[in-house]
Amino acid sequence: MIVGVGGQGSILASKLLGTLLTGEGYDVKVSEVHGMSQRGGSVVTYVRFGDKVYSPVVSEGEADFIVSFEKLEAARHSVCLRTGGKIIVNTQEIDPMPVITGAASYPSDILKELKAKGVYIDEIDALSLAEQAGSAKSVNIVLMGRLAKYFHIEKEKWIAAIEKCVKPQFVEMNKKAFELGYNA
Repeated sequence: MIVGVGGQGSILASKLLGTLLTGEGYDVKVSEVHGMSQRGGSVVTYVRFGDKVYSPVVSEGEADFIVSFEKLEAARHSVCLRTGGKIIVNTQEIDPMPVITGAASYPSDILKELKAKGVYIDEIDALSLAEQAGSAKSVNIVLMGRLAKYFHIEKEKWIAAIEKCVKPQFVEMNKKAFELGYNA
């Protein structure tokens, strides 16, 4: 699962992952759910792959990986993680509407609470790395670089998928973002 907030690039991340896995010969199904994404709402993308996939949807307790663009989204979707699964999470905090309006406060220690429940959390400051690569908008590719560490697919194939999915003028910056995430 790829989870985040509208405008963070989760759709491109899922396209990149789908392109990579299709190239590896897997049957791939991708599905996106937008919850007021144009207004900073939650966006969830399911990417399922295997010899034969019949549905793109991931139910509670089924996700091998959750790539979260923001801490609160990691907590929100952690119920989907299978036992032994991993959450890769950008340490960035993006205030949801109730926090912006003052009706609530951003929960503290979200990741600490997940870890206390036995959830494997791989934290990365993807925003800082994206800015180092040249644009805050490359957080998605930084996170894909981090995800690549858990897959047994050569790094060069991930780079080739970036070259296929990203507009030519942004390829070099995104390749740098991928490398920064991969090596973090």
